[in-house]
Amino acid sequence: MPAMTTDLTPPQALRLAAWLSPAFPTGAFSYSHGLEYAVEAGLVDDERSLEDWLTGLLTFGSGRNEAILFVAAWRSATDQAAFIEVAELAAALRPSAELALETEMQGQAFLDTVVAAWPSDDLQALQTWLADIAPSLPVVAGAACRVHRLPLDGSLTFYQHAFIANLVSAGVRLVPLGQAAGQRVIAALEAPVLDLARAARDMTLEDLGAAGAMQEIASMAHETQYTRLFRS
Repeated sequence: MPAMTTDLTPPQALRLAAWLSPAFPTGAFSYSHGLEYAVEAGLVDDERSLEDWLTGLLTFGSGRNEAILFVAAWRSATDQAAFIEVAELAAALRPSAELALETEMQGQAFLDTVVAAWPSDDLQALQTWLADIAPSLPVVAGAACRVHRLPLDGSLTFYQHAFIANLVSAGVRLVPLGQAAGQRVIAALEAPVLDLARAARDMTLEDLGAAGAMQEIASMAHETQYTRLFRS
């Protein structure tokens, strides 16, 4: 397998840092991806169990599928028929109402913000193609990176890091954990993030599939939690 290259020019790195920052207005801070219920149920209750939970998402859960969808969207962003196939499949794969809301709201917010601040005809075309399809965040983000000529390796790596960092932030608040513990989890997940980014670039839609049933069940159970801080 060829070595993964994540070389980015300073303008490219700056754009990715902006798009995948916690400050980017997608509302990512509002969602826990089922983690809130996992904490209530005792499945995640300390630094080690949070690391294990997130490693599972990257290895055989939603994180893996998001990486595959990101790559497929990046590659198909200039081909209407191929892109619509990816977007429709992503919309169909959402396993619960709460996870559907999470990815759709963030995907729409991501696209609207990029179009408003970094406009292009190609991005407006993507909006048109998605007019009748529920947007998914990895699909929208992958396509936007391709439209703005951001390299796949670097874009995917930044995206996966943002996916993990948002959930670590949720875990720090929910368990609760100290900030240093949260950063140790992020440090421990550097290798799984890089491994997934390296593997996903050679995957296709045929490789989609997950064995993260507990996370999906947690997202469903979250809907009926008595008290909630997050929307998923």
